[in-house]
Order: sequence, then C-alpha cells, then structure tokens
Amino acid sequence: MYAEGAPCWVDAELPDVEAGKRFYGELFGWTFEEAFGSSVWARLDGDLVASLAPKTDGRMPTVWTVSFATPDAAALGRRITAAGGQVVMAPFPVAGLGVAALATDPDGAVFGLWQAGTHPGFERRYEPGTFVWAELYTRDTAAANTFYGELFHEALFGSGAEPDFGRADVSEVFPAEMPPHFLTHFRVTDLDDTVGAVQRLGGRVQVPPFETSYGRVAVVTDNQGASFAVLRR
Repeated sequence: MYAEGAPCWVDAELPDVEAGKRFYGELFGWTFEEAFGSSVWARLDGDLVASLAPKTDGRMPTVWTVSFATPDAAALGRRITAAGGQVVMAPFPVAGLGVAALATDPDGAVFGLWQAGTHPGFERRYEPGTFVWAELYTRDTAAANTFYGELFHEALFGSGAEPDFGRADVSEVFPAEMPPHFLTHFRVTDLDDTVGAVQRLGGRVQVPPFETSYGRVAVVTDNQGASFAVLRR
C-alpha cells in the first residue's frame, strides 16, 4: 500500500482507446487487457503500470491524470476543501477495486485520489516505460507548497520520504496562459529516440528536451492530444 500523498496511479482519458493502445504499446512496450467498464489495464512485463479509459463526454479534455493515495478519500476530500481546494467528483466506488475521487488545488490543477481496495496502484514504477515523476506547474509555487505540504506532509517531508512529485512555475516551461496542471512523466532509456518515436506514431513535441533538477525531459502529446513527459535519468 502507498503512503497518503504518494502518486499511486495514472490514467488517460482518450477519445479512442484502441488508438491509445496502439500508440502506447509501440512507445513503451505495454500490453493491454480489459479492466472495468470500457477501460483497459496497461501492463509492462505483466505488471500493472497505468490504465486507459474512453472519454464519457467529448467536451472533457484528453488528459493523463495522476492520483494520490489515501486511506480515506472522503476525509481527504474534506481537508482539501478546508485548505481552499475543491472536490469536483465526490468519492465513488470503482468495481470493488477501490474508491476514486477528483479534486483541484486552489490554483485549479486537477488531481485524483485513490483509496485502495483490491487494486493498490502501480505494480512497477521508476523503470523505463513506467511512471517516474509528476510535476505540478502552477502560478504560485509557495501557495502550492503550503497546500500540498498540509495535505501530504508525511509523504513529502516525513523521515526517509523521497517525494516523486515536484512544483514549478508554469512560465518556466509553458506559456504564461497555460492553466496550472500536473504533468505525468514516464521514464525512458533514450530521450531523443523516444521523442522521435512519439512523432513517428502521430504525436507531437510540445517542449523539446531540456534539463531539470530531476533529469532531462521532453514534453509531448500522444496521437490524440494527451500531454505527458518523457524523462531520462
């Protein structure tokens, strides 16, 4: 089980799940199987690493969403509201796998909550082809540090804690008008080759490779417009 505040899962909401399977299967070597509803599990060498789901409303964005672990999604939702955030989708059960919710921080960045049932979250991470980092791009990093520090103090600052999400000013990488958001990072062995593969598979480069404190990164979109980052450490 993941400690409260640890990124424990990522999922993509896509217009066309079959197209997503082709793109990510080729890019990361993922295989897929039916999950719940019309969603599919993504596996790497048999281990669960992500999920893809069809968008239920065409007006919703095509996105990757990172979810943070919690033992009690309802209680965490109340703390989020008290700290100035919002719960935009109240906790709901997911096919016996756990309880999910969707929230925003005070600046509007969206993130998920996951209260594990039979599905604890990632079975593999930090390796090539899997989740490695989530970066919050925000307009007020000091306020973000206060908000997330209050919610997830132990995961961020506890003894021996190794945070796997960070905070940066949105204008450091993106245009100032870009809304605050979490950017899911997947680890790769060769950044330039991966960027080339993204383009060959119908995706595009949003931000060419650049250096960060946690590795060399490029921001890309898949063949349906969902943004994510690839990271070489």
